[in-house]
Amino acid sequence: MNFWRNLSLSLRVPLLVAALMVAVGIIASQLVLSQLDRHQAARIRELARLHVEALSVALGPHVLRDDIWEVYDTLTRAAGASEGRRTVFSAVAGENGRVLAATDPRRAPVDSPIAALSAGAERPGALSLGRAESRVRLLAPLVYQGRKVGQILTELDISDLIAERNATRRLLLLGNALVTGILALLGYLATRRMLLPITRLVAWMRATEGAPHPIPEDQIPAGDSELARLVHTYNDMVCAIEAKADAERRLAERERFVSLGRLSSSLAHEINNPLGGLLNAADTIRQYADRPEAVRKSVELITRGLKHLRDVAKATLEQNRLDRTRAPLSPEDFDDLRLLIGPELSRRRQSLDWAIEAPPSTLAAFPAAPLRQIALNLLLNATEAAGEGGRLGLAVRGREGCLCLLVSDSGPGLSDAACQRLLGTGHDLPGGGVGLRLVHDLVRELNGLVRLDRRAGLTRIGIELPIPERPEEAPC
Repeated sequence: MNFWRNLSLSLRVPLLVAALMVAVGIIASQLVLSQLDRHQAARIRELARLHVEALSVALGPHVLRDDIWEVYDTLTRAAGASEGRRTVFSAVAGENGRVLAATDPRRAPVDSPIAALSAGAERPGALSLGRAESRVRLLAPLVYQGRKVGQILTELDISDLIAERNATRRLLLLGNALVTGILALLGYLATRRMLLPITRLVAWMRATEGAPHPIPEDQIPAGDSELARLVHTYNDMVCAIEAKADAERRLAERERFVSLGRLSSSLAHEINNPLGGLLNAADTIRQYADRPEAVRKSVELITRGLKHLRDVAKATLEQNRLDRTRAPLSPEDFDDLRLLIGPELSRRRQSLDWAIEAPPSTLAAFPAAPLRQIALNLLLNATEAAGEGGRLGLAVRGREGCLCLLVSDSGPGLSDAACQRLLGTGHDLPGGGVGLRLVHDLVRELNGLVRLDRRAGLTRIGIELPIPERPEEAPC
């Protein structure tokens, strides 16, 4: 049974068709043979009936007169004149059941009871034949002019008829077997050919190894058959999958740039503020170039301002470079995120709870780029949800076998669309939270889980990421 289940559909269906054809051939042969047996049995019964009737007509007058010699002579001539000397033995008894004459007097002596010889004999009309029988014994009443005057016991040789029947059976079985085999083979080949598109479809799907490609037009069956429509449907599905993947890539890029775009205005203020102080320090140096103390203080101010601008530029560049060479995550990456989110917090006058408690060894097991993107998108969404003067937080902790990120905000909670995008239960509809679908996809690539709950007036989004056995195994 397991062998049958392991066979492909393109083999099972042709084999089943061939087996059904063989079964039909066997049933048809049995029906024909049974009909042949019935016809031959009827023929032999008719032959026996005619033989007995002929003897009755010839023997009737002699039996009435108890003329033993005439009865014997008639039996002898009938046996010699029978077709192919079919009559092997005959005996005639009178009304008293005693033998009057027989073709073999030693086997049936005169005046012996015929009942002793008739054991196993059949009546002509009820004759039944076995396949191995070559002789039949018949016991029939001897009727003359409507009156029963005695009994006739005769034994007929039907070996030629049995041989003819067996030869016919062998010829029929051989012919049927040959025709059934040819038809079964043709049915197998025809079904295999009809299922060839399915075989090609399966082979094509296996060859793609998870990246499906449409089947070329020259390999699609001609016409508007079900198999052709199946292949066209597969090609449509492949195109739809490619279109969906492309749309998801564009959506991820869009959300990534939306995230950076939301920071642009805040970063502009963050950069513009130290520029004013730098220009003032430059003017001070120009006006008081002869005063070393003023120049020293101005240079220190310029140095601090330039370092601040350098840190902002570095954090922005690092965040924009998702395709880094698998750089490991470090506490400095979260410092960059705090620097990036700082202007947004200042503009909205929001407070931030910040706790990076995971050990560096745990952080280093993960690639930095997706983790930074996950944290930034969640923080941006939290600042939007918390509103003016709200509170949000980020906590990163290491647990046994996993890294946990928890982002919370004091906002009213996520909308249904945002929940669907974050948890991956809805379609990519517009709105519903910046970057939440991207967060879901990145967490899924890292084999992690997203948890969402609402307690004590806070919306809490938890990310649980299993620590890979080796850092190089972490997807990016």
